[in-house]
Amino acid sequence: MTSQDLDAFAAWVEGLMRDRGYDIDSPRGGGKSRIADEAGVHRAAVTRLLQRQSMPDLETTRRLARALGVPVRDMLIRSGRLTAEELADPHDQLAAPAPSAEFARRPTLEEVADLLGVPADRRDMFVRVVEQFLPSEAETEAAQALEDGRTPMEPATGTSLGTG
Repeated sequence: MTSQDLDAFAAWVEGLMRDRGYDIDSPRGGGKSRIADEAGVHRAAVTRLLQRQSMPDLETTRRLARALGVPVRDMLIRSGRLTAEELADPHDQLAAPAPSAEFARRPTLEEVADLLGVPADRRDMFVRVVEQFLPSEAETEAAQALEDGRTPMEPATGTSLGTG
């Protein structure tokens, strides 16, 4: 990391702090102490960042992000620790259109957990919880039938149920 990276990141964080009402400019304003307390970090870490002496460690960065109301992802990218490509937004991947209708499919819950960064030791619990909120296969077919203008019991091909 260069001093330019540190300077740019610190300037961005300063702007966030000012925008959110932290008085970091006057010696007795209390803004540095207030943000440190609200983030649960040492005041010295805030001071070192604002004086361009050092980049905060990962935990301090995470806590400052939460206190300032910005995604940790943005803090990590702005700090120069990771690039946007290295820290791809899972929402972008979930919303990306399928390459073609032939290969279009709903992602598995395990794939969604991976995209969202759910830790491996918590994936089973994630899947069990999310499954409770998803419609059953029958409910999905009935909703699709209504969307297609059919009654839920009518076959998708449009042929009648009876052959006689």
